[in-house]
Order: sequence, then structure tokens, then C-alpha cells
Amino acid sequence: MDVDPRQYENLAINDNDIQNIVLSYLIHNCYKESVESFIACTGMKQPADYLEDMEKRKRIFHFALDGNALKAIELTEQLAQDILEKNKDLRFDLLSLHFVELVRSRKCTEALEFAQTQFSPFGKEQKYMEKLQDFMALLAYNEPEKSPVFHLLSLEYRQQVADSLNRAILEHSNLPSYTAMERLIQQATVVRQCLSQEAGKDGPPPFSLKDFLKS
Repeated sequence: MDVDPRQYENLAINDNDIQNIVLSYLIHNCYKESVESFIACTGMKQPADYLEDMEKRKRIFHFALDGNALKAIELTEQLAQDILEKNKDLRFDLLSLHFVELVRSRKCTEALEFAQTQFSPFGKEQKYMEKLQDFMALLAYNEPEKSPVFHLLSLEYRQQVADSLNRAILEHSNLPSYTAMERLIQQATVVRQCLSQEAGKDGPPPFSLKDFLKS
């Protein structure tokens, strides 16, 4: 259900709120240069110790994104060792990135040995067994990029793991694991979907964020 623009077009929005939303997004995603420029242009107060923490997170994030998971794990443990001890799912995902890179490099024997030593603690849990079957299936193909589980070799998968790691580090530092912008979009999407459902079959089509952003 579309809201009449006249109901909100004159609603005043505090500039400080908008600036904080933008700054939250930039810091979350480690855009250091953009953060510095934005603070300089707006005159906002510089968050305490954000530069040092952001630089550490940025290095870890990019190591994971590039598939250098062992280095990402090493730096994460230096930053806060208990992150991966407490988050078993995340540790599995990071180890899986290294396994995938070995497969991509056609180091299948090394990949198998790595799986036997590093994945054995996960083998007793059903949720990990199902994932392990997919990863091990990569070894059965001469061209794993053409296998049914080729998505495990994709940049999208590495991005997903890197994002999860970044959120875990932020949460460990008592910072929001999602940006204010993401939370606002999530909330707005849910509200609009609920309004569409209340309107029933005679109402407008289901709310689409993608279509709304194009309007």
C-alpha cells in the first residue's frame, strides 16, 4: 500500500540523523578515506579509536574476501581469540574458504589432507555434515567450476563469509553488527509488506524494495 507523499513530504528530517546514518555505513564497511572526508566536510565528531579498529577489520575482511582465510583467522585471533571459539559456524566457514582455494588451485591432495585434519571436529554434527558433503564433492570434478556446487567457488560466497566475520568482530567490540541504514531499510520493508498484506487481494501488488528504489 503506497502512502500518500503529502503525508510525509513536509516531515522534517534532522541533518545530524542523516549524517550519523551515512557515517555508520562508512565505518561498518571500512571506508576509511571516505570516513575522513565525510567527517571533515560535515564537522562531525570523530568516533574514538575508530581508525585503528577499522584498519584491523579492513585487513581481516579483505583477507577473507580474497580467499586467504588462514591469514584472516590468524588476525582475528590476535584481535579477539574468543570470537572464533564461540562462533563455530563462522570458524567452519572460514576453514571452508581455505579448502575451496586449495581446490581452485588444483591442490586436491592438500585439500583432502586439510579437510581430514581441520573438519574432523565438525563431522559429528548433522548441519556440518551436509555442508561437508558439498565441499568434498568439489574434489570429484576435474573442473570444479562446472560442478553442481560451483557457487562455493564464487566471489559471492567469499563475500558472505567476509561479511559474517566483519559483523562478528563489530559485535565483539560492542558495536552494531548491522548499519543503521540496513536496519532502517529492513524495518521499512517489513512495515510496507504488512500494509500490503492488510490491504488484501484488492490492494496493490506486494511491496518490492527494488521497485521502490527505482520510483
